[in-house]
Amino acid sequence: MDSVDQMRALLRGKTHVHEEVIPSGLGVRKFLYNWLLNPKYETNYHKEVENWIGLLILANLFAMLFEHVPAVFEPNKGYFHIFDVFSVIVFTVEYFLRFYLAPEDEEFSTKKLPRLRYIFSPFALIDFFAVAPFYFQAFIPIDLRVLRFLRLLRMLKLFRVLIPAIKTFIEVNRGRTFRQKVHALVFPSDFGGELHDLFDSFIVVWVVISVIAVILESVQGIHYILNLEFIMLDTVAVTIFTLEYVMRMYCCVEEPQYQHWIIGRLKQAKNTSSVIDFLAVVPFFLEVFLHHLFDLRFLRVFRLLRLLKLTRYTGATATLSKVIAREWPVMAAAGFVMMLLVVLTASLGYLFEHDAQPDKFENIPQAVYWAVITLASVGYGDITPMTPAGRFMTIILALIGIGIFAIPAALLSSAFSDQLVIEREELKDELFKILAAGNISEEDSEKIKREAKRLHLSEHEIERLLDRAIEEQNTRDEAHAHMSINRIAELPEIAVEHYKGLVSQIRQLGILTDREKFEAVARAQDRLTQTEFALWNLLHDANPKELAAQTAAHEAQMHAEPTPEATHLSAHPPTPTAPT
Repeated sequence: MDSVDQMRALLRGKTHVHEEVIPSGLGVRKFLYNWLLNPKYETNYHKEVENWIGLLILANLFAMLFEHVPAVFEPNKGYFHIFDVFSVIVFTVEYFLRFYLAPEDEEFSTKKLPRLRYIFSPFALIDFFAVAPFYFQAFIPIDLRVLRFLRLLRMLKLFRVLIPAIKTFIEVNRGRTFRQKVHALVFPSDFGGELHDLFDSFIVVWVVISVIAVILESVQGIHYILNLEFIMLDTVAVTIFTLEYVMRMYCCVEEPQYQHWIIGRLKQAKNTSSVIDFLAVVPFFLEVFLHHLFDLRFLRVFRLLRLLKLTRYTGATATLSKVIAREWPVMAAAGFVMMLLVVLTASLGYLFEHDAQPDKFENIPQAVYWAVITLASVGYGDITPMTPAGRFMTIILALIGIGIFAIPAALLSSAFSDQLVIEREELKDELFKILAAGNISEEDSEKIKREAKRLHLSEHEIERLLDRAIEEQNTRDEAHAHMSINRIAELPEIAVEHYKGLVSQIRQLGILTDREKFEAVARAQDRLTQTEFALWNLLHDANPKELAAQTAAHEAQMHAEPTPEATHLSAHPPTPTAPT
């Protein structure tokens, strides 16, 4: 494949172009397997099937938890039953589909009786026992409620995704230390693979669950019913987040900027994301160990800081930080003007309204609240001027505040858009460099993938960005082709690229032309000097040592004082020795 096709496949998240197309003319069984279950094809529905099955398994877990809460289960018993029937139908269809397609699976296709081998495989047994209790209860006239705990085996179906990722992770990290393996799991690197992505997804899911639990816990009716469940959920969440924090502090020294075993970990602890991780768990431990000394229930609200953990998994906060750092002088100037205007407004409000409303405009600091909501055009209405002078001043200040208070928002919006354009231009430059090199390495692949993911580029936007990079590359090549040799010589970077292009053309000429006829003409008509002919052979896989010796001898002869013999030789250069 050429570099352009390889790049298009790369930016779509594929490693090989031939994986995009599923062969046509297949039988029904092969067709279903390739479109639904074959992990080798990137354009089929394999990932979608796995993702939806995984979400359904998690939903079943929460349904089983709420079944043990009578206040939730009893009024909604019918809905729980419908969801259970739906889940069983989906899992049963999946089981029989995999049973039918087992002869196409590489794991069973080379064995005798592939479907029988599938039935006794570990994943098939898990799939069977995940739905068997439902059918036992439906068709056997005995009370088999004790078997309902087997529905927990549905959780084991997640290992269908987890085990391949673990195997790949072990293979990639073979021979590396334990700390390096932990680092590959927790931090982005070339050794993490799919298991690192699953770990990140696991943390994100628990962040969302814990934050939703904190929000629902504030509802008195829900908290009364699910008090014990909230405690258990928070304990599990804190355990997971604490373990993650310890793992990050343990293996952070594998990062280049945190290599020292003490100073590096201190620097990591002072990092913004590490501070957020620490604040996400510390209220739990303070409340557990100090509850008998202080009433620390107010610390529970700080559990909402866990939501900030999600900033680690998006590039939007990094982009916003760059924007604020770049536009800070202008924003500071706008903030200074806003502060002056607020103080002036509060002072005038106190001056005009203190006598009429001494309870609301008791002093200037108290009038600051009214000044801010007036200048920001919020106008809650709880404090309003009553005197004619106060109302007139409010009209003037409200009109001024529309412009002054809008400056920071306009700056941030414009600068944020500019920063996204800058970062996309940087990504385009990277694409241009890779295309110019003609060879895409694994490092280039991972870098482009991370940048495209961080910038939240859709497939259409990626294609358009690649087309622009190719178009600009062609435009630059055409511009260089029409430049004079004197102009090219003035620009070293362009001169080097021009030289590389000329060498590449010579190599292409050697591939396309008849070597024997070319060399015969060159020798017979003395069209090439000895140095030029040696360079020709060197560029076409000749013996480098022999050609270098010939070139050096010829150069020495050229610099020597000419003699009649030398003059004769220069007119009739000897034929170079054939390369070995």
